[in-house]
Amino acid sequence: MTRLAGLIDGLDAAVSAGAVLDANVTGFAIDNRKVAPGTVFGAFQGLRVNGEDYIADAVKAGAIAVVARPEARVEGAIHIAHANPRRLFAQLAARYFAPFPDVTVAVTGTNGKTSTVELTRQLWRMMGHHAASIGTLGVTTSVDQVSTGLTTPDIVTFLSNMSGLRREGVTHAAFEASSHGLAQYRTEGLPVLAGGFTNLSRDHLDYHGDMDSYFDAKMRLFDEVVASDGAAVVWADDAWSDKVIARVAARGLRLLSVGEKGEALRLVTRTPTQLGQTLGIEADGKTYKVNLPLIGAYQAANALTAAGLVIATGGDVAKVLELLGRVQPVRGRLERAVISKAGAPVYVDYAHTPDGLRAAIEALRPHTKGKLIVLFGAGGDRDAGKRPLMGQVAAQLADHVIVTDDNPRSEEPSAIRAAVMAGATGAEEIGGRRAAIAAAIAQAGADDIVLLAGKGHEQGQIIGDRVLPFDDVTVARECAG
Repeated sequence: MTRLAGLIDGLDAAVSAGAVLDANVTGFAIDNRKVAPGTVFGAFQGLRVNGEDYIADAVKAGAIAVVARPEARVEGAIHIAHANPRRLFAQLAARYFAPFPDVTVAVTGTNGKTSTVELTRQLWRMMGHHAASIGTLGVTTSVDQVSTGLTTPDIVTFLSNMSGLRREGVTHAAFEASSHGLAQYRTEGLPVLAGGFTNLSRDHLDYHGDMDSYFDAKMRLFDEVVASDGAAVVWADDAWSDKVIARVAARGLRLLSVGEKGEALRLVTRTPTQLGQTLGIEADGKTYKVNLPLIGAYQAANALTAAGLVIATGGDVAKVLELLGRVQPVRGRLERAVISKAGAPVYVDYAHTPDGLRAAIEALRPHTKGKLIVLFGAGGDRDAGKRPLMGQVAAQLADHVIVTDDNPRSEEPSAIRAAVMAGATGAEEIGGRRAAIAAAIAQAGADDIVLLAGKGHEQGQIIGDRVLPFDDVTVARECAG
């Protein structure tokens, strides 16, 4: 049995006067519909919903305590008050759900988080560890994959998943730390031995407002989440990397920088091959040759960041670099979906930012003898300012561009396409994504390559308030058949 008093002990929290804390806690919830007798309910103010409006419903359903601001009105349950209730709720929940996997690492950045945590999992698995990853692809182990639908799930789901993995024997876990997740304290409470930084470019400014605020949200990983005696693995070649390294130094974390400017793993050479690339890497005064079976500079960056995380948590340098030659492609990340009847490879990638689109196109360019045909759109109800910028990148780098629909959500699809087309000089506009994919594949000859960008691993298309079944890989295979 877990007593409320034991969870609160030693934490900075104000408890309502006269509260009796020997009640047994049966669970945690931030959704009043998931409250059962004995639950601790978290009531937080959000952008669209104020959880404090549901306190009475949660108490009626059996909540024994409510974590909320001091100003919140709580009747019929214990009020655990704090100026930052999200953080306190996470600390309490972590005590309830513990223990967790012994070795846990987190990755933040605009692009590459999913690939990096999944490659980290693969490397650990090949080293004999029972490993898992949590992120956009869901919860992945060597035997299973369960979709959560979010890069960083809510704190209750996250900690419950981590606790469940420990019960299943998982000893090593890597998870994505999104800016939203970090800002909303959705990745708190468990010991994080190392954090990784991939890159930073424009995204989510509809939420964060400006790039400095976006950067600060990401930096909570190093400022507060990684254990004080932990490590930071930083891709050293990004425009923001020096600022990241400064934050790491200020915290006193052990630094492993990777990349062309890296000191722990220095990328000396990178030569594209037919199905991958050969890397020359300097580490500990030695030079290593790695035949990485993934194409593109950005996939080399993700692989080296993953290797750095494994090394930071006890992996042998030579062994880890050897194992990089055996990693598998990550779902929806430059995934070759099909080769058309004409002989053109069709790749699917999750790129949905200007920099992500640039990286994917540049990854495929060395492998393209003929035309590089790029199809993409932009998501509705998201940062609208990046739409013409994505159009500019595609028009500049691709040989032919098709602008189509992504996930329009509540917006008018034609208006989103028009915003993208404003930057995509000479692009072709085809509204329906299936029709656009069919057109792109039909246009491609034997020496051409088709890139379907934006949705990657996603299994649905969000139109209005409906999620319609749609998988770029499946559709590409149907259109190419």
